[in-house]
Amino acid sequence: MNVSYRKYVLDFKQPSWTSRGVLRQKETFFIEIRNGAQYGIGECGLFRGLSYDDVPHFEEQLAKVCAALESGVDARTLYVDFPAIRMGVEMALTSFAADAPFNLYDTPFSIVEQPISINGLVWMGSINFMRQQVFDKIKDGYDCIKLKIGALDFDLECRLLAEIRARYSPEEVTLRVDANGAFSPKEALQKLERLSEFDIHSIEQPIAAGQFEAMRKLCAQNPIPVALDEELIGVLDSADKSALLDEIEPQYIILKPSLLGGFKAAEAWIALAEARNIGWWVTSALESNIGLNAIAQWTATQNTSMPQGLGTGGLFTNNIDSPLVAEKGMLRYNNAMRWDTKYIR
Repeated sequence: MNVSYRKYVLDFKQPSWTSRGVLRQKETFFIEIRNGAQYGIGECGLFRGLSYDDVPHFEEQLAKVCAALESGVDARTLYVDFPAIRMGVEMALTSFAADAPFNLYDTPFSIVEQPISINGLVWMGSINFMRQQVFDKIKDGYDCIKLKIGALDFDLECRLLAEIRARYSPEEVTLRVDANGAFSPKEALQKLERLSEFDIHSIEQPIAAGQFEAMRKLCAQNPIPVALDEELIGVLDSADKSALLDEIEPQYIILKPSLLGGFKAAEAWIALAEARNIGWWVTSALESNIGLNAIAQWTATQNTSMPQGLGTGGLFTNNIDSPLVAEKGMLRYNNAMRWDTKYIR
């Protein structure tokens, strides 16, 4: 058996702004397993500046893991503290064991093209650019819109939300917002109260991760429901996961398998959340279509009908051609389409 990895750099179609800065490229790593005609591929979706394992020796560690897997050595101790590598290994092994490398799970999503409901993602930019994205998404059939906020003037962002609400009721369009930790604890409550005027479904990570007491108070006061996102990154121990949920008591958690350590790790979060009546949904972390496909197929195995955050495949100029199609508020797997032959043995 041969196990190798390679780096791949995704180029954004246009600079994409968040409250943490602008994104122009996104590097990722593929793990490939080959044994004669049998082939498997997994993606280590490292996210610079956000991933727990964004460390200088990441690639060196990935090489060690591949060498260990190839020699048949138990590699788990080598990637236990590297969530992106854990995800890539789990995906590659599942792909390798499947009947076809890109059909990791037998679900209606990939077999009979049953779509997954997704939100339309609105990136930061000028207020006019954001407005155009919002109404284009709604015109295209999205009834759940997620806006990234926190980098522009807050009054301008509120005016845009008010404009949306003047045209579409909460029954017609669900609004989510994602602050990526942009608000300070001192101002957060006031801003959430202002946002509550627009019937917001939820706000992701209103303040930066690690401020447990301040976040707990926001969740308890609950002007609008709070969803933890970055707060979950780097929390790898089961007892620590339980303690975090018990201390903060959020209304929702956001699951990004690449940042949490794979599908089994995400399932552990789901079990803990559901035991506490905490809602959840899955979001991609700017993986290529290889990782997005695996995440979507895994998501289809879970018991959820809430719109997911899996519509990021069209952001790049050089993504891997795939059967994934995001349209009309749905992510579909079109079996009439084929994967880029460069990524199929």
